[in-house]
Order: sequence, then structure tokens, then C-alpha cells
Amino acid sequence: MGEQDPAGKRNAHMQEGIPEHLNDTDHLAVLGYEDSFSRSMSLWGNFALGFTYLSPLVGVYSLFAVALSTGGPPSIWWILIVACGQMLVALVFGEVVSQYPIHGGVYPWARRLWGRRYAWMAAWVYIWAMMVTITAVAEFGTGFVASLFGITLTPAITLMIALGFLLLALAINFTGTAWLGRIARIGLFAELIGVIGVGLYLLIFQRKNDIGVFFDSMGVAGDGSYAGAFFAAAITGLFLFYGFEACGDVAEEVENPAKRIPRAMQLTIVVGGVSALFSFAGYVLAAPNLQEIVRGEVEDPIPAILESTLGAVGAKIFLVVALLAFISCVLSLQAAASRLIFSFARDGMLPGHRWLSKVSATSKVPNNALIVACTVPALFCVLIFVNENLLVPITSFAILGIYVAFQMVVLAALRQRLKGWRPAGPFSLGRWGTVVNTAALAYGIFAFVILATPGSSGDFLEDYVVHLGLGLVVVAGLLYLFAARPDSHSDAPEGDAIHVATEIRQRTGQLTVPRRNE
Repeated sequence: MGEQDPAGKRNAHMQEGIPEHLNDTDHLAVLGYEDSFSRSMSLWGNFALGFTYLSPLVGVYSLFAVALSTGGPPSIWWILIVACGQMLVALVFGEVVSQYPIHGGVYPWARRLWGRRYAWMAAWVYIWAMMVTITAVAEFGTGFVASLFGITLTPAITLMIALGFLLLALAINFTGTAWLGRIARIGLFAELIGVIGVGLYLLIFQRKNDIGVFFDSMGVAGDGSYAGAFFAAAITGLFLFYGFEACGDVAEEVENPAKRIPRAMQLTIVVGGVSALFSFAGYVLAAPNLQEIVRGEVEDPIPAILESTLGAVGAKIFLVVALLAFISCVLSLQAAASRLIFSFARDGMLPGHRWLSKVSATSKVPNNALIVACTVPALFCVLIFVNENLLVPITSFAILGIYVAFQMVVLAALRQRLKGWRPAGPFSLGRWGTVVNTAALAYGIFAFVILATPGSSGDFLEDYVVHLGLGLVVVAGLLYLFAARPDSHSDAPEGDAIHVATEIRQRTGQLTVPRRNE
């Protein structure tokens, strides 16, 4: 009278006509939705989307000078620390998306794990953080275009190039998911060449500094403790490791998303972390003027490092590769933001929700939501054109905003586990689920403390800009939520994690397959 083994259970399912896992259409039906998108995105296309959103090339290039001048070469260890912490979050997200493989990521996850108002606030913060991130990447990418073509950047030219990035991404996104996946894969290869290829070349053939420099603060702390400088450099990793959640934003356009998206998220973290480490280490060890960079005397050190090691032609080739990575990053961000807006609107939670939730009959993508995901960042670009000093204030809250939205999902998942929820998707952590979920929440609190610690410059606006930016978004969201009551217009399911898990197990025979005497 032994308990049936897994192979026997699968055989019993086959004999009784019970599927081991629900197919994509049936899974959506359990969740209350129809299968209306084209499932043309593969595992690798989904991974490429998340990876190009995370974009280690963009992250390392944007923060290299800041990281070294703040924490010195040891700031590289933040890449490893944050990669481990975010992997915990990715594992939690993996279990959630495996049970809820639906468009929108953070919003539907928070809604189904907690409730409408909770999800509305999570999505509101996340949408604005994504819009600002799209703006920032488009703005940062203008420097690559200027360097490649020898253009002198002026506010007007910067605006034109940034708007060009946004419109190009919109045009590609309009063509459909297949082209989104293709361009994302091109961006993936560009990223790997630009970060791993160049990083390895610099590490092997162009080293001008000893590897022990990663344990040398090089005087960034002055006469004080290095701990403060090291924690101040945490942005090196914290800015880099988000984007993996975008794999879940397009869940209804991925074949077998309940199994593939968790894998794509984990691949994004692992490959992104390795790429960033190679890239950062390569630049540090190849820098001919490392002490000057650490002292903050070199504003944009990477082009000089590349030209001194790759030569003028090699540096130009790298700029082409980097430009492809930036275009792909804007494309992926825009696609992820549009799916979140669509998901929000499909549940009646936004003004103009009927217009925003329309899906193109030809390309099978939410065109109207894409227009919004292009227009809002374009308006931010115009504001920056009017006053270029606005770039830092409007982007400073983005990192903390992303982490707030992430941890709202992590907290909601832990709350459901404590109420008895056992995730029922194909990807499961089993008995380790609660442990990993708790560790992910602890990591999130650790990240909050670091991100919310005010600066020490003495300038109130500069020291508290993160708090002011996030506070403005949260207060505006709360005012709209309680004044307009958008949640009252939606009757989509909420807080049903335990119920859905039970129904999935019933449909797949996990609650009904009996033990047998052989």
C-alpha cells in the first residue's frame, strides 16, 4: 500500500484524460480571461525582453563614474549583493506568475494576492517609475548617438534624439510581438558583445591595474569610516537589477508562460549579473587613470578607456553596439509599460479604460496603451528640454518606486502563504517557498533603508529628492484613488490566490488522484 510515485501519477493522469498542467487557454479561463493575443514569443524572446530591459550595458555605463567616485573599486561587490537579493524576489515572482500568467505583471499579481485598492497603488507607483525610466534611458542614449556621429549635444538636439528613440520603439512595437522578440534578441546579442565580450577583452589583454584594487577604497572615505562610502555606492547594483519582471508583463504573448517565464526571469538575473561583473571589472582594470576617476576628475571615463584600449575604430564599433542596446532597452521598456497599462485598463481601473484596453486586430498588440507609453515619456523629455536640471529630480524616485512596487507583491505573497496559499503553477519552490519569500521581504527592507537614507550635502532638495519624488506620486495616487474611486468600476477577481490554486489542482487531478493498491 505505497503512495503512488510521480511517474505513476502522470500515467494515471494520462489514463484518466486529466492534464498534468493546464494549457494556456484553459489556464486563462480559470483566471477569468479569454486568450486574445498571439503567443509568438519564445522562451529566448521572453528572456531577451527582460535582459534588454535590465540592460547591464546601460546600467554600468550610466553609473560607472558615480560608483567609483562614491565607493571606489569595491563598489563592484554591490552587483553581486543585489543580484542575490533580487534573485530571491525573482523566485517569488516566478511562483506568482506561474499561477497567474496574465498581462501586466505587478498589477494583476498584487490584485489577485491582496485586493483592488492595494493593486491600484502598486501599479500607480510602478507605472510612473517605468515612464520615468523610459525617459531616462532615452535621454542617456543621446550621448552614444552624439559620440558616434560627432554631434555636439545641445538641448534641442538632445530632445530630437530622445524623441527619435521613443518613436522608433513605438513603430517597432506597433508591428507586433514577433518583431518585438526579434529586436529584443538583437539587443541581447549587442548587450552580450558590449558587456561580456568587451569586458573579457579588457580583463585578459588590457589590464593596467591589479585585481587587488577591488579591495582598495583608494581614499574615497577620507579620514572617516569606509562603511558610509560603501553603502552610499549601493546604487551601483540597485539601479541595475530590475527589468526581469518585464518577462511577466507580456505573459499572454508567450507560449506556455507558466513554465517559461519563471525560467526567463532567473536567466535575466544570472546572465545580467555575470555581464555586469565582467563589464565593470574590465573597465576598472583597464583604466589608465583610475585614481583620477575615483577622485571624480573624469566626468565620463568609459569612452576614454575604450579609445585607449580599442583604438578609435574599435571605440566606434562599440558605440554602434551600445546604440543597439539602448534602442532595444527603450523598446522593451515601452512594451512592458504598455502591457501594464492594458492590464490596468482591462479591469476598468483607469480613465479611458475602454480605449486603452483595445487590442489591434492585425498586430495583436495594445496599440493605444503603446501610444500612452510613448507620449508620457516624450512629455517628460520636453520638460527636460525646457529645464535640463529636471532630469535628476524626475528620475531619482524611479529606483525606490520600482522597489516599492516589487515589495508590495512580495508582501502580498507572504500574507497569502500565511493564510494557507500553496502556489499551484508548474513552477514551485515547495516547502522552501515561505523561507524564500521571507528572505526576499527582508532584502527589500534592507534596500529601502539604503535608498531612503537622505544625502549629506546640506542641500535639502538634493538630499531629499528621492523622498519628494516618490511622495508626490503616492499622494497624487491616493487622492485620485479616494476621490475618483477607480476600483469601484472594476469587478475583476481579487484576493483569490487560495481559491485559484484549489481550482487548478482540481482540474489537474492533484486533489482527486487517489492512492492505489497494486
